[in-house]
Amino acid sequence: MGSYLRPGELNEALAALAARPRVILAGGTDYYPARVGRPIDDDVLDITSLSSLKAIARTDGAWRIPALATWSDVIAAELPPILDGLKLAAREVGGVQIQNAGTVCGNLCNASPAADGIPNPLAPDARVELASAGGRREVPVSEFVTGNRRTARRPDELVTAVLVPAPKGEARSTFLKLGARKYLVISIVMVAAVVETEGGAIAAARVAVGSCSAAAKRLLALEQRLVGKKLSPALAETVRPSDLSPLSPIDDVRGTAAYRSDVALTLIGRALAGLAR
Repeated sequence: MGSYLRPGELNEALAALAARPRVILAGGTDYYPARVGRPIDDDVLDITSLSSLKAIARTDGAWRIPALATWSDVIAAELPPILDGLKLAAREVGGVQIQNAGTVCGNLCNASPAADGIPNPLAPDARVELASAGGRREVPVSEFVTGNRRTARRPDELVTAVLVPAPKGEARSTFLKLGARKYLVISIVMVAAVVETEGGAIAAARVAVGSCSAAAKRLLALEQRLVGKKLSPALAETVRPSDLSPLSPIDDVRGTAAYRSDVALTLIGRALAGLAR
């Protein structure tokens, strides 16, 4: 049988990880369903008593979404428009019970290609804050998720927060997802988009697509082409099939690669048009 620890202080948790690798447990919405019908023999580090990792807050230059902030916390929080996309994603993650227990950081660490919580931090250039007994570091979300169920977190590290930088000017965001039905479903394609505007024109744009590659990807060529354009519903017409070149969709039970590519083009266009409205 494995061991179970539930420390009350962050330094205790980091010391435990320094001693040996442990499975980190926050919401448990992925961990427990994967172990139904068999004994739990992992060495578990339950972080749910770390009160310092619960409150969403504005810090110097960023919004801090800590390790124990749940999807329901995101929905209830007063957040700026650049996080509207994350709020929309929060309402798509399972049912209310899952939203009450599951965490944003846990979803990111799970690193599923279809994780609803990855495109939204990826789009606004968010960073992942990691802590260990040896210190802290920050890694861009684009570098943190390295593949299907793989991240850059070291065994002795704990993800303590996601840091979403505050925009320099006016910014807005959105999130669209297609599944086999509206709720309680794994995504076929999802799109997160952020635009920053100045004088009615786009000063910066970021578009991320999930469920179309081993990890969610930014569409850099499209982002560069959007800069300087007027923010209007006509932006939907600027999306090209070649913009999807960073993606590598696959055929599976939820859809074919060709279908995913077609849906991605449609959702990107709708997201850009929606931001204009």
